[in-house]
Amino acid sequence: MIKKVSECIENISEECIQLSEYILENPELGNEEVKACKAHVDLLKKYGFEVEEEYMGIKTAFRATFDSTKEGATIAYLAEYDALPGIGHGCGHNILGATSTGAGITLSKVIKEIGGKVVVFGTPAEETNGAKVHIVDNGGFDDIDISMMAHPAGKHYKSGSSLAMQAIQFIFRGRTAHAAADPEKGINALDAVINTFNNINALREHIKSDARVHGIIKEGGKAANIVPDLAIAQFYVRATTKTYLKELIEKVKNCARGASLAAGTELEITNYEATYDNLVTNKHLSEIYTRRLKDMGVEKIYEPKESYGSLDAGNVSQVCPTIHPYFSISDKELVGHTRELAEATKTPLAYARMKQTIGALVLTAIDLIKDNKLLNEIKTEFKNTEK
Repeated sequence: MIKKVSECIENISEECIQLSEYILENPELGNEEVKACKAHVDLLKKYGFEVEEEYMGIKTAFRATFDSTKEGATIAYLAEYDALPGIGHGCGHNILGATSTGAGITLSKVIKEIGGKVVVFGTPAEETNGAKVHIVDNGGFDDIDISMMAHPAGKHYKSGSSLAMQAIQFIFRGRTAHAAADPEKGINALDAVINTFNNINALREHIKSDARVHGIIKEGGKAANIVPDLAIAQFYVRATTKTYLKELIEKVKNCARGASLAAGTELEITNYEATYDNLVTNKHLSEIYTRRLKDMGVEKIYEPKESYGSLDAGNVSQVCPTIHPYFSISDKELVGHTRELAEATKTPLAYARMKQTIGALVLTAIDLIKDNKLLNEIKTEFKNTEK
């Protein structure tokens, strides 16, 4: 089966490379990925996938399905294709998406023999308001047995974890006044923001060491001689589990409530981006993928990288067995969100390792479709794992 899969990959590799390079050269921010989405959809349609465009009401999302019409597991590959402001594809989503779509097309070539169904999800805006969150919340993954994706990096890393994250906004409203002539008649909204930061800084002593709270002052007034009547602070609050995140969020909100009370302002609390759950890697699934990556010729695979970032794939991992490993596109260490990483996605080495990664993703799927016992072991682990 390795030989057949490798032959299928070679047959589509040039189209996958063209897809990655086209998206690299036409970077689009989250929820604006019109060109990238169409490029993926056109290629998947060419290979017989039935595509639901503007999936779940999201303009640049899609769900592409290829059904063998035979009994078997439903395997999902997750494609991302949003860029970053100013630096384009500094996170490598161009080659990430091409890898997932390439895996979907390759698996479609063999499931007529072995059964099952393959689904490729086009998931916009991972960097900001991740579409996976909306798709999960609306049942898009309810019929999925296994979900996989692989992210470009400097080395091959096993799938690990990510932090649950909530993007929280505090809007303080006070009253303007002349800051010199009549300061006592004003209510200073900026004071409430500054006190919120001070309260959170005091809270840091009493939160878990792997939690994160970091924020900015979005608005703090217009002129130094006017008491600000509006001030806005935005924070990311992160934790290793969504259970602890819920607890920590309430403490952070209390920091703002106390600050608002002290300053005499009104307070509005909102979420300004989607909430990301922590990534829960399915260990059985990860072991199979790692073994299959070695079968594709990869010799050095590192343990999961220590990460304090957040992924909307975390939400997927809460509803079905999921892995999110990293694959090497360079012989040098790469820093995420840089122009150097974007450049590294268009080298012969990156394309060779993309093909190896596609092979591992497809062979893992084949193993699970052919071995129902193995699939059930993965599902049992999923049910018994604390989220």
